[in-house]
Amino acid sequence: MGLFGGKSGSSGASAAAVRIPRHSSGWLQLSKHLSGRDSLRILDIGPTSAGNINFITNLGHSVYMANLVEDSARPEYTMTPADGPDAGRTILDIDRFLKENLDFSGRTFDVVTLWDTADYLPAALVDPVINRLYDVMEPGGQLLALFHSKPTGDDTTFSRYHLTATDLLELQRIGGHPIRQVFTTRQVETLFKRYRSHKFFLAKDTIREVIVSR
Repeated sequence: MGLFGGKSGSSGASAAAVRIPRHSSGWLQLSKHLSGRDSLRILDIGPTSAGNINFITNLGHSVYMANLVEDSARPEYTMTPADGPDAGRTILDIDRFLKENLDFSGRTFDVVTLWDTADYLPAALVDPVINRLYDVMEPGGQLLALFHSKPTGDDTTFSRYHLTATDLLELQRIGGHPIRQVFTTRQVETLFKRYRSHKFFLAKDTIREVIVSR
């Protein structure tokens, strides 16, 4: 995890990496929200992107980054209880994961870019992560989430999302993590049941977008 604020220097992103442009109505709405306000605190969840850090800080906002999918695959977050209902089974240490990856020492956020993280997280982590994000967001805060409608295919490769000043996101496929679950629209609504409102956006591909308000 890391915090970045103020103006930023040159990007370290690889110019050789292939980026696939994708129209995003959700990003278009969120970018207008970012451009119309000052000194917001942004939580960007996903693979670290120097370009995204530059983009956000050049708008005058601060950004905190957490790669939850990558972190959830680390072996230190598994345990094998000696007793109880999970005795002898290898399970996720959810409390430790939340404490070490989503504890911001009292800091709260105005915007969260969750991207398609929920599709790639272990199922046991999805609800705890969504609820923890609620707890660290400011009232009225905005969260952008993407959901795949199928578990396999080129569009489901784990990707880094690069921000642009247009209605396009640039997807850089990096792989390494399979989709673990696919959510229906109703299931997405249930995931965000604690939140005040949500707005779905139609798309021409297999990715659905939703902006949720805290």
